[in-house]
Amino acid sequence: MAPATSARHFATRHPRYTTLLAIILVGLIFVYAQGQPDEHYFKRNTLKSWMQEEDLRYQQTLRERDAMIRKWGPTPDRVQAFPPQDDFYTLWDFYIPSFRCPHRVERVGAMGDGGKWVCGLERVAQQDSCVVYSFGINNESSFEAALLRAAPRCQVWGYDFSVPNFGPEITEDPDLRSRAHFHSWGLGSADNYGPGADPPFYTLQTLMAMNGHSFIDVLKVDIEGAEFDALASFVAHHIAQSMHAAPPSPHNPHAPPPPLPMLPMLPIGQLQIELHARPGSGHETFAAFNSWWESLEAVGLRPFFAEPNLVYVNLVRGVRPDLVEYSLLNIRGDHALVSDRYAA
Repeated sequence: MAPATSARHFATRHPRYTTLLAIILVGLIFVYAQGQPDEHYFKRNTLKSWMQEEDLRYQQTLRERDAMIRKWGPTPDRVQAFPPQDDFYTLWDFYIPSFRCPHRVERVGAMGDGGKWVCGLERVAQQDSCVVYSFGINNESSFEAALLRAAPRCQVWGYDFSVPNFGPEITEDPDLRSRAHFHSWGLGSADNYGPGADPPFYTLQTLMAMNGHSFIDVLKVDIEGAEFDALASFVAHHIAQSMHAAPPSPHNPHAPPPPLPMLPMLPIGQLQIELHARPGSGHETFAAFNSWWESLEAVGLRPFFAEPNLVYVNLVRGVRPDLVEYSLLNIRGDHALVSDRYAA
Protein backbone atom coordinates (compact mmCIF):
# COMPACT_ATOMS: atom_id res chain seq x y z
CA MET A 1 0.00 0.00 0.00
CA ALA A 2 1.36 3.43 -0.98
CA PRO A 3 2.19 5.88 1.88
CA ALA A 4 -0.47 8.39 0.82
CA THR A 5 -3.13 5.65 0.64
CA SER A 6 -2.03 4.35 4.04
CA ALA A 7 -2.34 7.84 5.58
CA ARG A 8 -5.85 8.30 4.17
CA HIS A 9 -6.80 4.86 5.45
CA PHE A 10 -5.55 5.72 8.98
CA ALA A 11 -7.38 9.05 8.97
CA THR A 12 -10.62 7.33 7.94
CA ARG A 13 -10.37 4.65 10.64
CA HIS A 14 -9.16 6.97 13.44
CA PRO A 15 -10.72 10.45 12.98
CA ARG A 16 -10.28 11.44 16.65
CA TYR A 17 -6.52 10.82 16.58
CA THR A 18 -6.24 12.72 13.32
CA THR A 19 -8.07 15.72 14.77
CA LEU A 20 -5.90 15.69 17.91
CA LEU A 21 -2.72 15.53 15.83
CA ALA A 22 -3.86 18.47 13.72
CA ILE A 23 -4.56 20.57 16.84
CA ILE A 24 -1.09 19.79 18.23
CA LEU A 25 0.60 20.75 14.96
CA VAL A 26 -1.29 24.05 14.75
CA GLY A 27 -0.37 24.83 18.36
CA LEU A 28 3.32 24.16 17.75
CA ILE A 29 3.33 26.37 14.67
CA PHE A 30 1.72 29.19 16.68
CA VAL A 31 4.18 28.90 19.57
CA TYR A 32 7.29 28.89 17.37
CA ALA A 33 5.95 31.77 15.30
CA GLN A 34 5.58 33.94 18.40
CA GLY A 35 9.07 33.46 19.86
CA GLN A 36 10.09 35.41 22.96
CA PRO A 37 8.10 38.67 23.37
CA ASP A 38 11.12 40.96 23.26
CA GLU A 39 12.77 38.98 20.47
CA HIS A 40 9.56 39.12 18.41
CA TYR A 41 9.36 42.85 19.04
CA PHE A 42 12.95 43.59 18.07
CA LYS A 43 12.49 41.69 14.78
CA ARG A 44 9.98 44.38 13.82
CA ASN A 45 11.37 47.43 15.61
CA THR A 46 14.72 49.04 16.29
CA LEU A 47 16.11 49.37 19.78
CA LYS A 48 15.92 53.14 19.37
CA SER A 49 12.17 53.05 18.69
CA TRP A 50 11.70 50.69 21.64
CA MET A 51 13.45 53.17 23.92
CA GLN A 52 11.30 56.01 22.60
CA GLU A 53 8.11 54.07 23.28
CA GLU A 54 9.29 53.09 26.74
CA ASP A 55 10.09 56.72 27.54
CA LEU A 56 6.58 57.72 26.49
CA ARG A 57 5.30 55.25 29.06
CA TYR A 58 7.69 56.74 31.63
CA GLN A 59 6.00 60.10 31.13
CA GLN A 60 2.94 58.58 32.80
CA THR A 61 5.08 58.00 35.89
CA LEU A 62 5.96 61.70 35.87
CA ARG A 63 2.29 62.67 35.65
CA GLU A 64 1.47 60.38 38.55
CA ARG A 65 4.30 61.92 40.57
CA ASP A 66 2.91 65.41 39.92
CA ALA A 67 -0.51 64.23 41.08
CA MET A 68 0.99 62.75 44.24
CA ILE A 69 2.80 66.02 44.97
CA ARG A 70 -0.47 67.93 44.61
CA LYS A 71 -2.14 65.47 46.96
CA TRP A 72 0.41 65.71 49.76
CA GLY A 73 1.69 69.25 49.14
CA PRO A 74 0.20 70.71 47.05
CA THR A 75 3.66 72.08 46.11
CA PRO A 76 7.08 70.40 46.53
CA ASP A 77 8.09 72.69 49.39
CA ARG A 78 5.03 71.53 51.37
CA VAL A 79 5.65 67.79 50.96
CA GLN A 80 7.40 66.05 53.84
CA ALA A 81 10.02 63.54 52.70
CA PHE A 82 9.30 61.18 55.60
CA PRO A 83 6.03 62.15 57.31
CA PRO A 84 6.03 61.31 61.02
CA GLN A 85 2.61 59.62 61.06
CA ASP A 86 -0.78 59.23 59.37
CA ASP A 87 0.49 59.86 55.81
CA PHE A 88 1.11 56.57 54.02
CA TYR A 89 4.15 57.30 51.85
CA THR A 90 7.88 57.97 52.00
CA LEU A 91 10.20 59.98 49.78
CA TRP A 92 10.99 56.93 47.67
CA ASP A 93 7.35 56.37 46.64
CA PHE A 94 7.66 59.41 44.38
CA TYR A 95 10.60 57.93 42.44
CA ILE A 96 9.64 54.42 41.42
CA PRO A 97 11.94 52.54 38.98
CA SER A 98 9.30 52.17 36.29
CA PHE A 99 11.58 52.34 33.25
CA ARG A 100 12.34 48.93 31.72
CA CYS A 101 15.88 48.10 30.71
CA PRO A 102 15.62 46.42 27.27
CA HIS A 103 18.28 43.88 28.20
CA ARG A 104 18.93 41.42 30.99
CA VAL A 105 19.01 42.98 34.47
CA GLU A 106 21.20 41.18 36.99
CA ARG A 107 22.67 41.76 40.41
CA VAL A 108 26.46 41.96 40.23
CA GLY A 109 28.60 41.48 43.33
CA ALA A 110 27.94 40.14 46.79
CA MET A 111 24.46 39.47 48.08
CA GLY A 112 23.56 41.90 50.83
CA ASP A 113 25.58 45.09 51.04
CA GLY A 114 27.96 45.56 48.10
CA GLY A 115 26.10 44.21 45.07
CA LYS A 116 24.50 46.43 42.41
CA TRP A 117 21.81 45.92 39.78
CA VAL A 118 23.18 46.26 36.23
CA CYS A 119 21.46 46.53 32.84
CA GLY A 120 22.82 44.71 29.79
CA LEU A 121 26.17 43.57 31.16
CA GLU A 122 26.40 41.08 28.30
CA ARG A 123 26.38 43.95 25.78
CA VAL A 124 28.95 45.95 27.73
CA ALA A 125 31.18 42.86 27.93
CA GLN A 126 31.17 42.34 24.15
CA GLN A 127 32.76 45.71 23.40
CA ASP A 128 36.42 45.91 22.43
CA SER A 129 37.00 47.89 25.63
CA CYS A 130 34.92 49.42 28.38
CA VAL A 131 35.43 51.85 31.23
CA VAL A 132 34.11 51.53 34.78
CA TYR A 133 34.37 54.23 37.45
CA SER A 134 33.75 53.36 41.10
CA PHE A 135 33.54 55.98 43.84
CA GLY A 136 33.35 54.65 47.40
CA ILE A 137 35.21 51.38 48.02
CA ASN A 138 35.34 50.92 51.80
CA ASN A 139 37.43 47.71 51.58
CA GLU A 140 34.66 45.87 49.69
CA SER A 141 35.11 45.34 45.96
CA SER A 142 32.84 42.40 45.16
CA PHE A 143 30.91 44.48 42.62
CA GLU A 144 33.99 45.66 40.77
CA ALA A 145 35.57 42.18 40.84
CA ALA A 146 32.45 40.44 39.53
CA LEU A 147 32.07 43.02 36.78
CA LEU A 148 35.69 42.63 35.67
CA ARG A 149 35.31 38.85 35.55
CA ALA A 150 32.13 39.08 33.48
CA ALA A 151 33.70 41.64 31.12
CA PRO A 152 37.36 40.70 30.52
CA ARG A 153 37.99 43.74 28.32
CA CYS A 154 36.82 46.23 30.96
CA GLN A 155 39.04 48.27 33.24
CA VAL A 156 37.98 49.98 36.47
CA TRP A 157 39.13 53.26 38.01
CA GLY A 158 38.40 53.41 41.75
CA TYR A 159 38.46 56.37 44.14
CA ASP A 160 38.05 56.54 47.91
CA PHE A 161 40.03 58.84 50.20
CA SER A 162 39.23 56.70 53.28
CA VAL A 163 41.11 53.55 52.16
CA PRO A 164 44.49 52.85 50.50
CA ASN A 165 43.30 50.46 47.79
CA PHE A 166 40.54 48.27 46.41
CA GLY A 167 39.21 45.47 48.60
CA PRO A 168 40.77 41.98 48.70
CA GLU A 169 38.43 40.76 45.96
CA ILE A 170 40.68 42.66 43.53
CA THR A 171 44.02 43.12 45.30
CA GLU A 172 44.41 39.36 45.84
CA ASP A 173 43.65 38.46 42.21
CA PRO A 174 46.57 39.25 39.84
CA ASP A 175 44.44 39.28 36.68
CA LEU A 176 41.86 41.67 38.12
CA ARG A 177 44.53 43.80 39.77
CA SER A 178 46.16 44.40 36.37
CA ARG A 179 42.91 46.00 35.11
CA ALA A 180 42.19 48.07 38.21
CA HIS A 181 43.49 51.58 38.95
CA PHE A 182 43.05 53.17 42.37
CA HIS A 183 43.59 56.61 43.94
CA SER A 184 42.87 57.79 47.48
CA TRP A 185 41.02 60.82 46.19
CA GLY A 186 37.53 62.18 46.76
CA LEU A 187 34.77 63.02 44.30
CA GLY A 188 33.49 66.55 44.75
CA SER A 189 31.54 69.39 43.22
CA ALA A 190 34.72 71.43 42.67
CA ASP A 191 38.40 70.66 42.18
CA ASN A 192 40.60 71.03 45.25
CA TYR A 193 43.85 69.15 44.78
CA GLY A 194 46.51 71.78 45.29
CA PRO A 195 49.18 71.90 47.98
CA GLY A 196 47.71 71.24 51.39
CA ALA A 197 44.60 69.50 50.04
CA ASP A 198 44.25 66.43 52.23
CA PRO A 199 42.50 64.56 50.84
CA PRO A 200 42.43 65.95 47.30
CA PHE A 201 39.03 66.28 45.62
CA TYR A 202 38.25 66.20 41.92
CA THR A 203 35.11 66.65 39.86
CA LEU A 204 34.07 63.76 37.67
CA GLN A 205 34.64 65.78 34.52
CA THR A 206 38.20 66.57 35.64
CA LEU A 207 38.97 62.91 36.37
CA MET A 208 37.68 61.88 32.94
CA ALA A 209 39.91 64.47 31.29
CA MET A 210 42.93 63.36 33.34
CA ASN A 211 42.35 59.72 32.39
CA GLY A 212 41.69 60.50 28.73
CA HIS A 213 38.15 59.13 28.83
CA SER A 214 35.23 60.47 26.82
CA PHE A 215 32.69 57.90 28.06
CA ILE A 216 32.03 55.77 31.15
CA ASP A 217 30.12 52.54 30.56
CA VAL A 218 29.31 51.86 34.22
CA LEU A 219 29.45 54.57 36.91
CA LYS A 220 29.10 53.48 40.54
CA VAL A 221 28.76 56.13 43.25
CA ASP A 222 28.48 55.44 46.99
CA ILE A 223 29.99 58.40 48.82
CA GLU A 224 27.82 58.88 51.91
CA GLY A 225 25.78 61.94 50.94
CA ALA A 226 28.35 63.76 48.82
CA GLU A 227 26.75 62.28 45.70
CA PHE A 228 24.21 65.09 45.40
CA ASP A 229 26.63 67.98 44.92
CA ALA A 230 29.15 65.92 42.95
CA LEU A 231 26.60 64.79 40.37
CA ALA A 232 24.95 68.21 40.28
CA SER A 233 28.32 69.62 39.18
CA PHE A 234 28.70 66.91 36.52
CA VAL A 235 25.18 67.51 35.17
CA ALA A 236 25.59 71.30 35.14
CA HIS A 237 28.90 70.97 33.28
CA HIS A 238 27.35 68.95 30.45
CA ILE A 239 24.21 71.08 30.26
CA ALA A 240 26.47 74.12 29.84
CA GLN A 241 28.41 72.32 27.11
CA SER A 242 25.22 71.56 25.19
CA MET A 243 24.09 75.19 25.48
CA HIS A 244 27.39 76.44 24.07
CA ALA A 245 27.34 74.09 21.09
CA ALA A 246 27.77 75.69 17.67
CA PRO A 247 24.52 77.29 16.44
CA PRO A 248 22.92 75.76 13.33
CA SER A 249 23.80 77.27 9.96
CA PRO A 250 21.26 79.56 8.23
CA HIS A 251 18.32 77.51 7.00
CA ASN A 252 17.14 77.46 3.40
CA PRO A 253 13.35 77.89 3.54
CA HIS A 254 12.98 75.42 0.64
CA ALA A 255 15.12 72.73 2.24
CA PRO A 256 13.96 70.08 4.73
CA PRO A 257 13.57 71.38 8.29
CA PRO A 258 16.79 71.48 10.31
CA PRO A 259 17.35 68.84 13.00
CA LEU A 260 16.02 69.52 16.45
CA PRO A 261 18.49 70.99 18.97
CA MET A 262 20.52 68.29 20.70
CA LEU A 263 19.22 67.42 24.15
CA PRO A 264 21.77 67.57 26.97
CA MET A 265 23.23 64.18 27.79
CA LEU A 266 25.82 62.66 30.07
CA PRO A 267 28.79 60.60 28.78
CA ILE A 268 27.78 57.51 30.74
CA GLY A 269 25.90 54.32 29.94
CA GLN A 270 24.36 53.65 33.33
CA LEU A 271 24.59 54.80 36.93
CA GLN A 272 24.54 52.66 40.09
CA ILE A 273 24.20 54.99 43.07
CA GLU A 274 23.33 54.80 46.74
CA LEU A 275 21.35 57.86 47.78
CA HIS A 276 21.71 59.17 51.33
CA ALA A 277 18.78 61.53 51.88
CA ARG A 278 19.54 61.88 55.56
CA PRO A 279 19.80 65.00 57.71
CA GLY A 280 22.90 67.00 56.86
CA SER A 281 23.07 65.86 53.24
CA GLY A 282 21.49 69.09 52.00
CA HIS A 283 18.86 66.99 50.20
CA GLU A 284 16.87 65.60 53.10
CA THR A 285 13.87 67.79 52.26
CA PHE A 286 11.47 66.74 49.53
CA ALA A 287 11.87 69.98 47.55
CA ALA A 288 15.67 69.75 47.45
CA PHE A 289 15.69 66.08 46.55
CA ASN A 290 12.99 66.47 43.91
CA SER A 291 14.88 69.28 42.18
CA TRP A 292 18.07 67.20 42.12
CA TRP A 293 16.29 64.09 40.84
CA GLU A 294 14.54 65.99 38.06
CA SER A 295 17.93 67.28 36.90
CA LEU A 296 18.98 63.66 36.31
CA GLU A 297 15.83 62.99 34.33
CA ALA A 298 16.44 66.14 32.28
CA VAL A 299 19.72 64.71 30.96
CA GLY A 300 18.21 61.34 30.06
CA LEU A 301 18.66 59.14 33.13
CA ARG A 302 15.81 56.73 33.88
CA PRO A 303 15.55 54.46 36.96
CA PHE A 304 15.17 50.77 36.19
CA PHE A 305 15.83 49.29 39.65
CA ALA A 306 15.75 50.34 43.30
CA GLU A 307 16.73 48.50 46.46
CA PRO A 308 16.29 49.97 49.95
CA ASN A 309 19.28 49.58 52.26
CA LEU A 310 17.64 47.45 54.94
CA VAL A 311 21.03 46.49 56.39
CA TYR A 312 21.40 50.10 57.52
CA VAL A 313 17.88 50.16 58.99
CA ASN A 314 18.57 46.92 60.84
CA LEU A 315 21.94 48.06 62.21
CA VAL A 316 20.76 51.47 63.39
CA ARG A 317 17.35 50.80 64.87
CA GLY A 318 14.92 53.70 64.87
CA VAL A 319 16.42 55.57 61.90
CA ARG A 320 14.23 56.50 58.97
CA PRO A 321 14.75 54.51 55.73
CA ASP A 322 16.67 57.27 53.95
CA LEU A 323 19.25 55.11 52.13
CA VAL A 324 18.29 53.51 48.81
CA GLU A 325 20.30 51.99 45.95
CA TYR A 326 19.14 53.13 42.51
CA SER A 327 20.20 51.95 39.06
CA LEU A 328 19.57 54.36 36.19
CA LEU A 329 19.93 53.90 32.44
CA ASN A 330 21.05 56.69 30.13
CA ILE A 331 18.54 56.62 27.26
CA ARG A 332 20.44 59.19 25.15
CA GLY A 333 23.55 58.95 23.04
CA ASP A 334 24.92 56.07 20.99
CA HIS A 335 26.20 53.50 23.47
CA ALA A 336 25.92 49.74 23.87
CA LEU A 337 22.66 49.76 25.82
CA VAL A 338 20.63 51.95 23.45
CA SER A 339 22.19 51.55 20.01
CA ASP A 340 21.42 48.94 17.35
CA ARG A 341 25.09 49.03 16.35
CA TYR A 342 25.91 46.72 19.26
CA ALA A 343 24.85 43.08 19.04
CA ALA A 344 23.88 41.20 22.17
